[in-house]
Order: sequence, then C-alpha cells, then structure tokens
Amino acid sequence: MDQDILNKLKNKQNIFLTGGAGVGKTTMTCKIIEEYMSDAKKVARLASTGMAATLIDGQTLHSFLDLGINNNIEDLLNSGKYEIKKKIKKLISSIDLIVIDEISMVSDTLFEMIELRLKQAEFKGSLLVVGDFLQLPPVVRGGEEVNFAFESESWMRFEFEIVELTHIYRTDDESFIKLLGNVRKGFVDENVHNHLNEYIKPLPEDYSQFTFLYGKNISAAAHNKAQLEHVDGELLIKEAQLIKHNSSVKDTEIDNFMRDARIEKTLEFKIGVPVLFTRNAWNYFNGQKGRVVNVDAQFVYVQKADGKVVKLEPVRMSKSKWVEKVKDGKKQMHEEDVFSVYQYPIKLAYAITIHKSQGMSIEDLIVATHEIFAPSQFYVALSRCSNPKRLNLIAPNRQWYELIYVNDKALKWYKK
Repeated sequence: MDQDILNKLKNKQNIFLTGGAGVGKTTMTCKIIEEYMSDAKKVARLASTGMAATLIDGQTLHSFLDLGINNNIEDLLNSGKYEIKKKIKKLISSIDLIVIDEISMVSDTLFEMIELRLKQAEFKGSLLVVGDFLQLPPVVRGGEEVNFAFESESWMRFEFEIVELTHIYRTDDESFIKLLGNVRKGFVDENVHNHLNEYIKPLPEDYSQFTFLYGKNISAAAHNKAQLEHVDGELLIKEAQLIKHNSSVKDTEIDNFMRDARIEKTLEFKIGVPVLFTRNAWNYFNGQKGRVVNVDAQFVYVQKADGKVVKLEPVRMSKSKWVEKVKDGKKQMHEEDVFSVYQYPIKLAYAITIHKSQGMSIEDLIVATHEIFAPSQFYVALSRCSNPKRLNLIAPNRQWYELIYVNDKALKWYKK
C-alpha cells in the first residue's frame, strides 16, 4: 500500500490512479478505502455504471448525487433537479473521501454534474478517481461523439495528481506483457500482427477446458447452456436468497442489482462442471477456475487446479444507501443496507462476456474475436489472460488493425 498516496489524499490532494489492466488498481483502491474506514472516516464508493459500482461494493454516481436520469447540467435545469436537496447536501458534505471507479466510462458532461454537486454541497474531502482511459469509453447513444471526463473544464479544476501503476500482476510473460502494451495503445505493426497470429490455433475437441469470451450476452448464454447439456448427471439448482431490509424496494431495482453484480438468480450446474469464481476471497480469486466435486444442502464444494477443495457457502451482496441516524445524541450520516442477496460466488466457466469479465484473471481462454465491436474491447479481452500458453484466439473476420483500435483523444491525452 502506497503510504504516499494515502497521505496526499488525507491532505486534500485529489488523485487520478491509472494504469493498464492487471496492475492492481482495484486492489490498491480497496486498501485505501479500508484505511480510511478503519480511521472511522466516511467513504463514498461510486461508479458510472451499476456493474462497475458493484465491483467496489458501491453505488452509481447518479443515485448518490441525485442526478435522476439526466445526462448534463442543462437536463438538470429542465427537469427541476439543478438545486441540491438538503439531505444530499448534508450527505456529500459529511464524506471524507469520494472514490470514482472506472473513470473512463464517465463522460465530460457527467463529470461537470459531479463538480456541480460537490460545489453545491461545499465538499471538503478529497477525490480519488480510478481507471484507464484506454479501456471502456463512456456509453453514448448511437452516432454521438464520445467525450471523456478529462475533456471537461471541471477536470482541470480538480488539479489531480496522476499516479500510474505499471507492474502487471496477472502474468509474468514478458513478451505477452509487451504485446498487451501495444494493443492497449492501438499499435499494430508486423511483429504485433505475427505475435497475435501465434495464438490462432486449432480449437480443442473438448471445449470444457476453456472459457470463451464473447462480445454478446446471448452468445455466452447459448454456449453455457449447450455445454451444460453435454454433461451427464442431475441438473442441480441453487436459487439466490433475498432479504429486504426495507419494504419499499422495487423488484426491478433488485433485478438490476443482480445483473450488475453478476449474481445468478438461478444457478444451474452439475457435479463435474467447470466454474469460475466471481469474487475475491482469501482462498480464491475473481476469474479463478475450479470444478464442482460435491454439493449438499448448505455447501458447494469446488476443487481448484492445485487440488485444494473450497467449501463454498452463499456470499452476501448488499445494496446500501446513506441515511441520517442519531448517534451519541448527534445526527450523523450512516450507510445502511436496503436489501441483501445470498448466492454462491460461481458461474459456469464455459463462457462469459467481455464486459462481465471486468476484473477477472482467467487462465484457459478462447477469445471470439468476431464479436469485438467497440474501441479497446479487444484489449480488455486479451488482458484477462493470466497464462498466454493457454490462450486461443479465434481467427478474426477482418484484419488485426481493424480490431485493435482505441479512441484517438484518449491516446493523445496519455501521450501528453
């Protein structure tokens, strides 16, 4: 843990923590959050999308800052949401550290709304933004131009100190790390072209050894279903358990949360099937592979490649909100769970989408390159790989340089 970063944040220096995939941005972010919370300081963990928010057990920027469904300050004015509500002002001003993860997915106009709310609330804490502008860009409506957070004038006013992590922990294969660096920057020459071609191999007869990475949900779901049907044995089902701590919660909110948090509502599997862990714990990590070897009423037993068996019970994932509570005779803001979902932290390992593989390290990988459709998407897919010797690329239906492209503005900004 970099004590230097902590000290700077505590001295009100805003920080932009960046670096490519697999360099430990999330790990460091979690350690900083833990440090703050162990000091009884309040931390808001935020991201622009539900899925990115659940990766840090947080909430979306829109819900925390009360932005409604608005995309810019003009929308806020038109929808009557421009003025800050008393309780939102009180909440923001009580926070010591605001963390915004996956900053690459935050648009310039959303970033302006963030600045507006922090000003309105007279926010006195510090801001830690985390992410890589050479990964997933902001989501825009068809044909609209992508504008990043760093393009807004607000960005300059926060005077971020940039901390770039460079050491890749996911793999120690030097030539593959160099390849990843080139793909991240959208650079393809003859060497890169030839290196990628080396990973185009005949597909194995037995798909069950590998995890396919697809661009589309429908392809991943179909592949998982087909492979599961091939396995002999009884179909086992574990339903997610839900506890509402607040009776006014809407079902749609729960459904969205489960989708974003990669929680299977109905987990279907059989003894012997390969699975991926979808969380980090002391004895397994997000994306690690295992095989279901036994199951009983309470536990699912998963054997990892090293032969060790993990006795899994359902993991609790909760959605929280900030509420005002009286403590020691004083009104204070507290984070409180709205509902909790319990489910085993595994999913079938036959296939997963690139989007849902965020944060994963996967050993036996096949990338369905024909489903790459967005800038930096191929880099996100390739960088999940923790063992290049077990990497397979399906031959693309166009040239590598057409698949490996990044947003020019993001690239220029990093070079500068």
